[in-house]
Amino acid sequence: MNAQQPKQHLVILGAGFGAISLVKRIDLKHYRVTVISPRNHFLFTPLLPSTTAGKIEFRSIIEPVRRTRKGIEFVQAEAISLDADSQILGCRTVDKTAEFPIAYDKLLIAVGAWNNTYGIPGVKENAMFLKELTDARNIRERVTWCLERADVPGITPEERRRLLHFVVVGGGPTGVEFAAELDDLFNEEVAKLYPHLQDDVAITLVEGGKSLLNSFDQGLRDYTARRFQGEGIGLRFQARVKEVQPGKLILEDDSTIEAEVIVWSTGFAPAGFVQGLSLAKERAGRILTDEFMRIPDHPEIYAIGDCATPATTTLPQTAQVAMQQGKYLARLLNQVARGKESKPFAFNNLGMLAYIGDNRALADIPKAKLRWRGILTYIFWRSAYLTRLVSLKNKVLVLFDWFKAWVFGRDLSRF
Repeated sequence: MNAQQPKQHLVILGAGFGAISLVKRIDLKHYRVTVISPRNHFLFTPLLPSTTAGKIEFRSIIEPVRRTRKGIEFVQAEAISLDADSQILGCRTVDKTAEFPIAYDKLLIAVGAWNNTYGIPGVKENAMFLKELTDARNIRERVTWCLERADVPGITPEERRRLLHFVVVGGGPTGVEFAAELDDLFNEEVAKLYPHLQDDVAITLVEGGKSLLNSFDQGLRDYTARRFQGEGIGLRFQARVKEVQPGKLILEDDSTIEAEVIVWSTGFAPAGFVQGLSLAKERAGRILTDEFMRIPDHPEIYAIGDCATPATTTLPQTAQVAMQQGKYLARLLNQVARGKESKPFAFNNLGMLAYIGDNRALADIPKAKLRWRGILTYIFWRSAYLTRLVSLKNKVLVLFDWFKAWVFGRDLSRF
């Protein structure tokens, strides 16, 4: 590239799987890259449930954005407006004290999605979510507090049972894995440290549909339900939530479930920035793109991950999709800069994994027609996630955390 051809400014909104996959592969000889995100780190969300139960430490699954690639620029802020005609992005600092514009030549929208509350009263105020590291830390703190509070002398049996009842709303992978990790925690630690509380600890998983893990093979779904029931985890199917009150879940049939901790994991809703964009969207609010991840009316704007989907097909909102899109878009942009053409994006379904507790996992790999389950699959699950961690540091820390929890038990300290 000569002096008459300056680098194009590529602005990336978000620091998730799609954004970081692109950042690691984009040719910095052709692009000046600026990443804008309210979160200054990449978070490996598949292992987030493990942090809530003390199997993995919080910092083991994050990597600072500035360390992911030398030569990029990072601004910790959130996008609040977009003037696509002028190619100007309006941004605001995380503390909301300053606003500023950023001009771009090419823009990637990869802001992910928010938790979907479906407009149900009380969810935001009284339920806990599991999407960010702060969510996991809050859950871990609350679980430990419940155990300690339930062990205070003079507490009534009714109050003890309420404190030790943990409810998960949503039977997808996150809800199932969180319930499994929580059950492991109670089986491994409560029996040793709080033996007189063991009989009062209870977990209930509430699902609006007829089964858990709807995207998995039916045989694996049934196996998971049997495993959970065998472990004593209560399952409430076709149970739709009408309202969430402090310490109480009210279902549409007016029955109530009392619990100190209610974790909400029921799917995704468009992020606020996406909601405010005057771009074409599908029914659920995701940005519509062409087969090259471009916005049809603005080919200089791309959108990938949970916030977008091609108009010709609906892609699942998973880390696997976002990673593949990020890698693809890096190749496409590199080829565009060299004057070459690229093929349309094609999703390669590598299958799905889920941890279901007691050192057992599921693997549903349609292409290979494999439906694995059990202890050997758990080893495969661990290996697969370990290889996908961003940095060597993360891999070493997670391995050490697993070993530490196995040898010394989980840390239930409150501080």
